[in-house]
Amino acid sequence: MVKEVFDRSAALSGLLLLAPLLLVLGFAVWCHDHHSPFYLGRRVGRHGSQFRILKIRSMVADADRLGSSYTTADDSRIIPIGRFIRRWKIDEISQLLNVLRGDMSLVGPRPQVFEEVTTFTPQEQELLALKPGITDFASIVFADEGEILRGAPDPGLAYRQLIRPWKSRLGLFYVAHHSFSVDLQLILLTLVRILAPDRALDGVGRLLQRLGATAERVRVARRRTPMAPHAVPGMSEPFGS
Repeated sequence: MVKEVFDRSAALSGLLLLAPLLLVLGFAVWCHDHHSPFYLGRRVGRHGSQFRILKIRSMVADADRLGSSYTTADDSRIIPIGRFIRRWKIDEISQLLNVLRGDMSLVGPRPQVFEEVTTFTPQEQELLALKPGITDFASIVFADEGEILRGAPDPGLAYRQLIRPWKSRLGLFYVAHHSFSVDLQLILLTLVRILAPDRALDGVGRLLQRLGATAERVRVARRRTPMAPHAVPGMSEPFGS
């Protein structure tokens, strides 16, 4: 109940405070191609329910039909103003409307596209036990997902080999250890991640340590070494091996 009240109160306050910014950027996106400045994407939420996630559009209209659902930093579908929107995570701000509607929470495992959920292992299905969130451990650690995938000939395969294994592990760790206190710390670290990435990653590492995470999880969360292919929970070999 505390989480629900906090989520909706914070979402409403955030929308009122940031509405001018969203309006200006929405108008800039509309001026680019005279299409809706909003992107509505189908996502899977708690217990497998589906909803439409709302984002300020950073790519060309109908981008889903023109290529992969995975976006690299050098994706040609990203519009000029979209690079600014993605750099500062402004497309995530509009998801406060999803929080206000009750589809999402401020903190929780990131909502997944339907196609990805159909490949979930039994262990990964536990990610659907909570409402999806705007941020969590994995959102902070992989805030530069597009850069990790930059230049990949097959972004979907690269995502499943490099990012999904640890995104799932960190998401499952949140499911097992979530609390109001952890949520508040993750919200703060999310804000720090925008301006001081290394400091935020160190903060996530320390939080994971305090919660009893394995040394390997902490090492990956701090992102001091290049990402390497790894198996998802419940699988003995990396994807594509």
